[in-house]
Amino acid sequence: MVHIVGAGCGAPDLITVRGARLIGAADVIIYAGSLVNPALLDYRKEGCQVFNSARMTLDQVMEVIKESNDERKDIVRLHTGDPCLYGAIREQMDRLEDLGIPYEYCPGVSSFSGAAAALKAEYTLPDVSQSVIITRMAGRTPVPERESIKSFASHHATMVIFLSTGMTEKVQEELLAGGYSEDTPAAIVYKATWPDQKVVRCTCGTLHQAAVENDLHNLALITVGDFLGSDYDFSKLYDPSFSTAFRKADE
Repeated sequence: MVHIVGAGCGAPDLITVRGARLIGAADVIIYAGSLVNPALLDYRKEGCQVFNSARMTLDQVMEVIKESNDERKDIVRLHTGDPCLYGAIREQMDRLEDLGIPYEYCPGVSSFSGAAAALKAEYTLPDVSQSVIITRMAGRTPVPERESIKSFASHHATMVIFLSTGMTEKVQEELLAGGYSEDTPAAIVYKATWPDQKVVRCTCGTLHQAAVENDLHNLALITVGDFLGSDYDFSKLYDPSFSTAFRKADE
């Protein structure tokens, strides 16, 4: 069996209980060494083989999986965060299907959740933003024009931008061109939940300057929106005048 496991956003104790158990039972671990905290390998059992996929191609990863499966070994494919976001797992799952190798998928804590924790923020606030746009800047890997930063910025929703801190000048340009104001709050979160986590608060108009001054060019998320401000309305959920299925409103 192959287990595709989300490693979480950095801190080794933020992996799920299931994920830690699967790592502990694995005979072979293939982990994304460029992003996954190596401390997570401390969960492995003695004698477990470990491969760093940062130095491997897809074909090489699949070769290890096939050979290990033929030897009836349990395999963990350890991806950063929750691999449903920019995890490149679809191509692996399709290969596993073609090879007839059984697999399961164990979700993890995404770095965008870790970033919210680092910011002590809530992405969705009443009368501020009820939507979160998770996206990335076009680079060597293109992005459809209809999904450009500029296009999404027109919604003025909360935005979390992955894989783009090396292009903050262009990101800033797109955010402003799309409709965010210069003073819209923004923040760059470097390595959320890791020991060397860093949070830099700025605005859409000072985003690039903040990245340059703090030498942030990779391993960080960019968050944008008025959720980072101080103005919002209280939720109706706990309003004494609001009835729910579990509580009647006060008379």
